Amino acid sequence: METIANSSPWLGARQYATFYVGDLFLGIDVTQVQEVLRDQEMTEVPLAPPVIEGLINLRGRIVTALDMRQLMLLEPRAAGRKPMNMVVGSDDGPVSLLVDEIGDVLEARPEQFEMPPENMTANHRRLIEGVYKLESRLLLVLDREKVLSA
Repeated sequence: METIANSSPWLGARQYATFYVGDLFLGIDVTQVQEVLRDQEMTEVPLAPPVIEGLINLRGRIVTALDMRQLMLLEPRAAGRKPMNMVVGSDDGPVSLLVDEIGDVLEARPEQFEMPPENMTANHRRLIEGVYKLESRLLLVLDREKVLSA
């Protein structure tokens, strides 16, 4: 006898918090996201690598902010355009990913998942664990560990 759960087309589906960096539509497993914040006051870190935009104070906790545009080798954010903060957890505490725009939480089915395409730039491929073919676009799934170690 087949159960309802086994016949569900969403069995094994995963949820992703989505965002944009330039023209890229990216997602990260929703369980890895602690919170999403508007532009935060940032303190510069002298002599830090360019990917480290600065530090933010998150309710008394100092959090490193990584510029996803810099990490993905994209053009700098337009002057006057403020980034959004997607705060993700790590073994060393929270880290803020600075993104251009926050999307929605999407649910994707396992059969939509594929490995990163061969025509993707090597820099993007090293940060992406795979892609989901959605109806109107591709969702690039970030590998949190690779992003944080970059």
